[in-house]
Amino acid sequence: MSTTAPVRPMTPAPTRRDPVAVAARWLAAHGVQLLQISLGTVFLAFGVLKFFPGASPAEPLVMRTIDTLTLGLVSGQTAVVMTAVIETFIGLTLVTGKFLRTGLVVLAGALAGMMSPLVLFFGDMFPGGTPTLEAQYVFKDIVFAAIVLVLGAKALGARTESRL
Repeated sequence: MSTTAPVRPMTPAPTRRDPVAVAARWLAAHGVQLLQISLGTVFLAFGVLKFFPGASPAEPLVMRTIDTLTLGLVSGQTAVVMTAVIETFIGLTLVTGKFLRTGLVVLAGALAGMMSPLVLFFGDMFPGGTPTLEAQYVFKDIVFAAIVLVLGAKALGARTESRL
C-alpha cells in the first residue's frame, strides 16, 4: 500500500484573462446598479418634464387616466403635477440610492396606474387591433415592472450568485 498522494497533471497557467469571464464578473458586480441608475434617469427626465405645462407628450394621457382612476376628484394640471412629483421622487431615489425601499414601493404603486390605460382605454389604445403610439408608450412599462422586481429583490437583500 502506497502512502504517496496521486500526482495530478499540471495545467498551464492562462497567459491572458478570458474576456468573457471578465465581462461576466463586471456585469454581475455592476449590472443591477446600472439598471437602477438608468431607470432612475428615465423617471427623473419624464417627471421633470411634466412640471412644465405642455412639455410632456404624455400629458393628455396622464390627465385622462388620473381623472378616470380618481373618479374625477383629481384632474387636469393637478393630475400632471401630482404625477410629476411622484415620478421625480422615484427617479431621485433610484439615482441616488437614498430612500430606495420607499421609492420602490412608490414605483410599484405608480406602475399600476401607469399601465392602467391598457385596461381603461383598451379600445382607444388598440383601434382595429393595432397599438397606437400611446399604447406602445404604456406597454413598455412591462419592462419597468420587471426591473422593479430585480431592484426590489436586491433592496430586500437578495444576493447574486456568481457561477464563474
